[in-house]
Amino acid sequence: MKKILILNKKEGETPLEALEGFRKKNKKYKDAKMTYAGKLDPLVSGLLLILAGDAVKEKEKYLRLSKEYEFSVLFGFTTDTYDILGKVTHYDIINNVIMLESKETLEKAIKKNLKFFTGKFIQKYPMYSSKTVAGKPLFSYARAGKKVESPEHEVNVKSLKFFGIKTISTKKFLENIERRIVKVKGDFRQKKILKIWRKNLNVKHRVFNIASFKIKCGSGTYVRAIANDLGKCIGIPALALTIKRTKIGKWSKMGQ
Repeated sequence: MKKILILNKKEGETPLEALEGFRKKNKKYKDAKMTYAGKLDPLVSGLLLILAGDAVKEKEKYLRLSKEYEFSVLFGFTTDTYDILGKVTHYDIINNVIMLESKETLEKAIKKNLKFFTGKFIQKYPMYSSKTVAGKPLFSYARAGKKVESPEHEVNVKSLKFFGIKTISTKKFLENIERRIVKVKGDFRQKKILKIWRKNLNVKHRVFNIASFKIKCGSGTYVRAIANDLGKCIGIPALALTIKRTKIGKWSKMGQ
C-alpha cells in the first residue's frame, strides 16, 4: 500500500486525533502504518496530509511542500503562544486607542509593514512549538518556566495578501474564545487560559479590530509568529485569531 490522503482537520483536534478518527471510520487502514506530514496546532483547521503504507518512507519529501493559509489577526493582545490558546503576556486597550479603533489608520499601518513579511526573511521559532533545543522541544522549556534562546530559521513567503478589517466587541470576542478553547482536549492549560481571558476582557463596550489575510509560504513558516511580529512592527500587541490551511503542495481539496 502507498497512499496519500488529505483530511480536513477540525478546529480543536490535534493531528493525531484527526488521523486516529479517520482510521476508526476506515477499517481497511486499521493496521496500516500511517503518519501525518506537517503539524497543525489544535486551533488551526484545514488540510492535513496523511501518508499510509510505503508513503510513510517519503515523509521528508512531503514535509517540504509549500502551504497556503487564510488567517485573521486580532489587535490589542499578545499571548505566549501567539494565538488565543495562550496566556496574555501584553495588552493595550488604553494606549494606542486611535490605532486600535480606527480602521483607516490601522489599514495604512498594515499595508506599510507587509513588505517585511514577504520574500525570504529570518523568523524565530515560537517558544510554544515542537522545535528541539538540546534534545527537548521548546514548549517543554516554556511550560517549565525555563529560559532558553529560541532558534531562528529562514522562511520564504511567496505572497501575503491583506483583505481588510472588521470589528468585534468585547462580549463577542470572549464568546468566541470560550466556544473554541473548550473544543481542545488534552493538557493545553485551558482552564487557566480561560480564567486569564475572562479577567482581561472585563471592559465593556470595547471594540477590537480584526484583519484578514491569505498567505502562500514555504514549509516551516509559522503563521501565528507572523501575526505576533506584525503587531510588533506596527506597535500594537497582536495575535492570530484564526488560521485555516487551504492548500498543501498541489492539494487543495479533500480526498484520496
